[in-house]
Amino acid sequence: MIGSCKSLFVLLGVFSAVAYACADEPVMTWPQGWQIEPVPEATSGVSRQRAVKNDEGGTPVMVMELTTSQVQSDHQVNLEGVLLEMRKSVQKDFFQGGYQSVCTRIHAATLSRLAALETTCTITQNGRHVLSQTLVAAVDADKAYVLSYAGQAEVYKASQDEIAAARNSLKL
Repeated sequence: MIGSCKSLFVLLGVFSAVAYACADEPVMTWPQGWQIEPVPEATSGVSRQRAVKNDEGGTPVMVMELTTSQVQSDHQVNLEGVLLEMRKSVQKDFFQGGYQSVCTRIHAATLSRLAALETTCTITQNGRHVLSQTLVAAVDADKAYVLSYAGQAEVYKASQDEIAAARNSLKL
């Protein structure tokens, strides 16, 4: 499982690659008991917020991250295309780590007040479900948002109420 946890953090790094800059920080109420991790500002001005749920031994078992990026006013974002690329990247990274993954079709969802697109990937190893990850992306007039949450299969399933509460608390 340690390899799985490392994969979670590597995977979340992929999402920040899509981000650029942000002036106003979104507000999210993270689940109680989760550790809020400071995310250093990248030289590109990436705005990220992250919370981690640890087991009793301090090992990360769930990670939730919100990435915000500035969108130029004359740029039309192909949200489905962006989410497809992110999903491909997730699948490729897990495949290289010896995992298989199957993702749901990209479908309509909401993120705060915005229409969004969402997909969830089930990651298996030797036929056993080990991780789940959800990607949600939305675009506002001048900002793009990606909410990602991933965790060990059992913890992901047991954390659905916490995830929904955090997601519903998001103010963009």
